[in-house]
Amino acid sequence: MARQNRGAIESEIDRIRSLGLEELRGEWRRLYHGEPPRISRDLLVLALGYRLQEIAHGGLGKSTRRKLQTLAKALRTTGRVAPTPSLSLKPGARLMREWHGRTHTVTVTEDGFEYAGMSYPSLTKIAQKITGAHWSGPRFFGLPAAVGAGRPNQGERDG
Repeated sequence: MARQNRGAIESEIDRIRSLGLEELRGEWRRLYHGEPPRISRDLLVLALGYRLQEIAHGGLGKSTRRKLQTLAKALRTTGRVAPTPSLSLKPGARLMREWHGRTHTVTVTEDGFEYAGMSYPSLTKIAQKITGAHWSGPRFFGLPAAVGAGRPNQGERDG
């Protein structure tokens, strides 16, 4: 069924590519339920192709929409946006931090982290063990906040 659906979408996109500017604007009204923006014909074709795929397969997820809204707000406010740092911790990687004259080493494992011969689910637990106070584990080890929450490579928030 997915193959058949894909073929139908491709045929519809081919049809859209053959339309003139006024016909494309009519398709925009039909698919977006609003007036088309004043953009080039090529951009209209691309946007309509996207909309067809969005209707057939579903749109962006909530978290992606939220992230885009956040980026748009930053762009409106500051005139620029910065990419989110991306870092993936692979099993076997070692993190080191000196604290009060002692070097602490953490090894990334398949399901968490190992420190001083014990397994931990998050870097925050390790940072708390080392300092005796609540710290953001990723921040303590100098990593972006999205790394090191639970198991490696998941990009969850640390807590």
